[in-house]
Amino acid sequence: MSDISVIMYHYVRRIKDSRFPEIKGLETALFREQLKFLKKHYNFVTTEEVIDCVYNNYKLPTKSVLLTFDDGYVDHYETVFPILQEFEVQGSFYIPVKAVRDNQMLDVNKIHFILASVLDKKQIIVDIKFLIEKYRFEYNLQDFDYYYKKLAVEWRHDTAEVIFIKRLLQVELAEDVRGKIVDILFEKYLQVNESEFAKELYLSENQVKEMLNGGMHIGCHGYNHFWWNRLKPDELEVEIDLSLNFLTEMGVDISNWTAAYPYGSCSDEVEKLLREKKCRLAFTTEVNVAKTSIESSLVMGRLDTNNIPKNSNELPNDWYRKSC
Repeated sequence: MSDISVIMYHYVRRIKDSRFPEIKGLETALFREQLKFLKKHYNFVTTEEVIDCVYNNYKLPTKSVLLTFDDGYVDHYETVFPILQEFEVQGSFYIPVKAVRDNQMLDVNKIHFILASVLDKKQIIVDIKFLIEKYRFEYNLQDFDYYYKKLAVEWRHDTAEVIFIKRLLQVELAEDVRGKIVDILFEKYLQVNESEFAKELYLSENQVKEMLNGGMHIGCHGYNHFWWNRLKPDELEVEIDLSLNFLTEMGVDISNWTAAYPYGSCSDEVEKLLREKKCRLAFTTEVNVAKTSIESSLVMGRLDTNNIPKNSNELPNDWYRKSC
């Protein structure tokens, strides 16, 4: 068994020059610097090599590192893919089907753009308060003050107001009412055609196929990008099956399919279903090096890009020692 550093990315672009520079991501130049740093101190491996290590005792090199990219952004084709080809490195891309095939926005991205479009976050909170009261009895909600007291806590680089909006609309409320409120706010503040906006934000099917043919690994991230551990068993199976059908259509080798849990939403029940469906590897959002045992193969930790230096001349940090 080997430990491996698996790094998780989302947006990679020229943030300052983008239409919504407030949205957090990794600048292209810093991504390139990080790859130089990793190439100097680590050994890049492919997803297929990690699968071979877990199931066939293939020996990975010391200081192995694997790159993963979630949510199917067009950044991954326009920015990431050519740089990975230049460095001769494989990336593993986890695609939510409805965003790519059906041109539907993910709720998590709608929330990103709502926050990026409104300078005074108090205005969003005023709208949320109104909508909670509007749907309170229909969806059996608590009153607004209950949610605000529970969720509005400053965390990391976000204010208490931003954390309240994110946690309420990503986690706290049930899926049906959460989606309804997000849609109302997105329509109010963005005033764009959702389908056209999605085409600008996410990969196309042709781009996915080109990346696969170019040596990249394409994996499962569900259809709707729901929290898998909050779905009923039959709902989860549909979510996974729709994703596997998409991967098959793209030309993915389903005998070696892998997954990344949306929001890191794993559980014993979810892991059991993935094993039944012969998932080979599954990645969480737990910040840790990944264990390459069969027992740990569906709960593999990942490091965020922010855990790794973004200057090629920096010295390795603690994570380098943990992946010995």
